[in-house]
Amino acid sequence: MITSLTNQKVKEWKKLQKRKYREREGLFLVEGNHLVEEAIKSHWTVEEVILREGITFYQSEEVPVTYVNEKVFNEIAETQTPQGTAAVVKINPHKYEPVSYSLLIDAVQDPGNLGTLIRTADAAGYEQVIVGKGSVDVFNEKVIRATQGSIFHLPVIQDNLEHVIPSLRVDGVSVYAATLEDSISYKQLDPSSNIALMVGNEGNGIQSSLLEEVDQNINIPIYGRAESLNVAIAAAVLMYHFKV
Repeated sequence: MITSLTNQKVKEWKKLQKRKYREREGLFLVEGNHLVEEAIKSHWTVEEVILREGITFYQSEEVPVTYVNEKVFNEIAETQTPQGTAAVVKINPHKYEPVSYSLLIDAVQDPGNLGTLIRTADAAGYEQVIVGKGSVDVFNEKVIRATQGSIFHLPVIQDNLEHVIPSLRVDGVSVYAATLEDSISYKQLDPSSNIALMVGNEGNGIQSSLLEEVDQNINIPIYGRAESLNVAIAAAVLMYHFKV
């Protein structure tokens, strides 16, 4: 039982709340019963399960379990009402693969939006998500929570989209960019496989340098008075449209 906030393990867990330490150590924290369950069931490596005293959520000889008191758990938790379960998970590096359905994300900075995009891609049967430069860290706690476990279900790759898009096109994948600039309604394109859908920053959209590389710009018609759709909502409409 760890009871001190100055314990070395506690200090290391606390550091994983920051991106530079996650990247340096190749580890990240997940919190909550559902996410810990999903991590354990996945092919990802769970280094350690952390349980608040009195919690009997998880017992296994395969993964070490460390118990902490409430004060320590609250120190490492980032939710307002912690369930008392957390895990240290090893980052599973993925690389681009030529698949039938990809979601490309350019500079999406809101953790909730990024997590929802990953979750929706999973639900829509997309096979990989590629997150470009300028986006919030995939292993940010709020992103992971918004994925509801989908982070463990499909490859989520952090890469430079300027390098990825040419690879997609060489592999015979049509790349469609969701933007209002020089675009056509998505309804003019039939559902098909071997596509990659790209969505962009909440305020500025997709970088012009990336738009120059795609096959077609597409939009979702707006019939009411709203100026735009939330990026995750727009991506959901488009991903389901193209899925066959």
